[in-house]
Amino acid sequence: MTAYLPPLLGGVLIGLSAAMLLALNGRTAGISGIVGRLLQGTGVAVNAAFVAGLLLGPVLYRALSGGWPAATMTQPLPVVVVAGLLVGFGTRMGSGCTSGHGVVGLAHLSPRSFAAVASFLAAGIVAVALLRSLGL
Repeated sequence: MTAYLPPLLGGVLIGLSAAMLLALNGRTAGISGIVGRLLQGTGVAVNAAFVAGLLLGPVLYRALSGGWPAATMTQPLPVVVVAGLLVGFGTRMGSGCTSGHGVVGLAHLSPRSFAAVASFLAAGIVAVALLRSLGL
């Protein structure tokens, strides 16, 4: 049962941060949009604070638990970088990311977000099936 507590706490913190950003600033907590606005120089203070909070999460985890969160990378760094760039391109093309559509959009019962999340899930299922069929 205790194995489920860190993911549960993480989910609660994500929901709380999304709710606070919406309530205090009227902004949706979509990470791609926040980073995009930060890079464009729009709303720098709020967007930088949100990104800093994301980056400081593991530091807080270490301070509370005494160790870094477990993370493994099974692909070479260039593959991870290209994948990240493709995800960034896709989020701009799709007008939002999994956090914006999946966390906030679904909570708002947005039809566009339901379509986006269904697309994310379908694409993920197809990608996994394809990669497994290729033995990757």
